[in-house]
This record gives sequence, structure tokens and C-alpha cells, in this order.
Amino acid sequence: MKKIAILALLVMALATFVGGAAFAFDQEMYAGEKELWEMAKQEKGLSSYDTGPTWANWKGLFDGFAARYGIKLVYNDLGSGATVVRLEKELNNPQADTAYYFMPFGALAKERGVTQAYKPVNFDKIPEILRDPEGNWFSIHKGTVVFVVNKRLVKEAPTSWKALLDPKFKKSIVYLDPRTAGIGYAIVIATAYSHGGSIENLDPGIDYLAELQKSNNVRMIEKTTPFDKFIKGEIPVWITYDWNGYRAKYIAGLGDDVEIVIPEEGTITSPYAISMAKGAPNPNSAKLWLNYILSDEGQQTFAKGYVRPIRDDVELPAEVVDKFLPASEYEKAKNVDWVAAQKVQKEAAQKWGSKVLGEN
Repeated sequence: MKKIAILALLVMALATFVGGAAFAFDQEMYAGEKELWEMAKQEKGLSSYDTGPTWANWKGLFDGFAARYGIKLVYNDLGSGATVVRLEKELNNPQADTAYYFMPFGALAKERGVTQAYKPVNFDKIPEILRDPEGNWFSIHKGTVVFVVNKRLVKEAPTSWKALLDPKFKKSIVYLDPRTAGIGYAIVIATAYSHGGSIENLDPGIDYLAELQKSNNVRMIEKTTPFDKFIKGEIPVWITYDWNGYRAKYIAGLGDDVEIVIPEEGTITSPYAISMAKGAPNPNSAKLWLNYILSDEGQQTFAKGYVRPIRDDVELPAEVVDKFLPASEYEKAKNVDWVAAQKVQKEAAQKWGSKVLGEN
């Protein structure tokens, strides 16, 4: 009898887990949410490309989505360029439902025919220049290129791009490869603008990065985000997005041992975009996910991870709003024509490989 009672409790618990998201629909976030959820439940889950949980608070989004809908989500962490390549390779047998990337790669993905149009809820609240008119890609958050400094390893944080050339930063600097990672290309653009260049002339940025490489101050050029390495104390100076610094400082608990620096010469702010993949095997789950990302809850979840949401109408949570750098610091960051940036990305990647790494 005792075994039967225990079994009954287990069955009840399982039923609660499987159907636990139902309470969330006492009030829909948008018209048709429950109907879409019912259709999504009949699918096999959700495959989300390039949304590694340690990047941009995707873990927070995963947790919120799972709590609301109870839908299994799988992901990978490829990098923006590699994601587009993967989508192309799988075009005849699609595996991805959604794909996330540095915004210029969204335009490239559309050009390569690996996206399908979908306009999620709140699509019209995204600035027009940061979304494809048909919904083949749309921006969901933004980040500013900064220096994230481990003060346990660096006594005096660099305050400028010029300062990174100082011999005291020998084998100290890490950034991501511009050929495969969006942040890497963003760094090329940021250094170009801060050295008198532009989207039409990225050479000043590439020349600067070549000089940085020759200085012997670059410790490593990574393929995927090295957040864990930074937390473990393996990276003195990391050129990355501001949210990685805030996350290390406030979420990972490094506190005052982390300094976030917007370089004196200036930098850029970069949007990140997402698409519904062409031939998505779980289209209703994909739509549910994209709607969730652009909902108030989804956008605020980015903010809770110190990632600035793309929707300006979303109020930042009280617990984080005062922890960002002053607005006056962010005035050093330029906005860029990202559609134009996509058109010169391939050439920039080739030049970077040639001038910085000496590749033919």
C-alpha cells in the first residue's frame, strides 16, 4: 500500500512538472500565445543555434522559457560566421529552429537563403534599421566593445587602445577571431573608428590589430567566448562586450577585482540578431521562442544579466539599472551602418588574417 501511495505521489509530481507551465496562461503575454503553445507541445522540442548559456544571459532566457512552457531546448555555441556556414550545410536536412548572430551575419544568412521570414510580437518596437523588413532577421539586444580587466593580474587598467601597446601588457590581451565570431569583427570596426577609419575604410583598425600582435601583448585569439577562463584568472585583459564584464563583476562574484573600461579614443555599440531557420523542424516552438525573447519578460531577462535589450520601451530592472557605467561613458560609443558592415565583412576577415596572422 505504501508503494502504491508513493507511486501515486510520483505520478502527481510528474503531471505537475509536465503540465506545470499551464498556470502561466491564466493571462497570456500576447493574443494567441496559448494556442501557439498547444501546437508547439506536439513538436520535438527546440534547437537554438549559437546561444551558448554563458553568453548574453542566454541561460536566463533558457530558464524562463522552460519555466513558462516546459519545452525541451537544445543549443550549440558556434560563433556567428560558423553558424551561417552550418545552416548552409544543413539546408537539405535542417536541424536548427532558430539561429542567433552578430547582426551583419543575419543579413548574410538572409542572402544565403538559410532564413525564413517571421515577425514576432513587438517586432515593430525594434528600430527599423535593426531589423529586416520581412522579418528574416531582427535585433534582440546590444553590447558595447570594452576592456574587461582582471585587477588581480593587472595593477593599472589600460584606459585606451594606445595603452594596450605598452610592453607591461605582454601576453595579457585576449579577443575573439574576427573571421568566425561577431565580437571579433566588432573589434575590427571599433579599432577602425577609433583610429580615424570607417566602414568604408577598416584598414586603420586592422593595422592597429597587426601592431598589437607584433607587440607580443596578445595572449590568445579565441574561437569561442572565454568567460570561464577569465573567471579562473587566466586572462588579464579581455576585449569583449560590456555585458561580459558586468557578469564577471556582479554575477560571477569577482566584484572590485573586475574593471570595465570604455577606451578613451572611442568604441562602438553592436546589435545582435536572431532568425527563424529555413525549414525549421519545430516551427511553432521556434515562433514561441522568438516571441518570448522579444516579450517584456524576455527583454528584462537580458537586462538582469547586464545585457542591454534592443527595445527602448522596456524598463530596466531596479536591481541592475545603477550598476551600468554612466551614460556619459557610453557616449563614446558610435552606432554603425550594420548592413554596410556585412557587405565588407568577408574582405575585412581576409585582410585581418593576412596582416595580423600573416596568412595568405
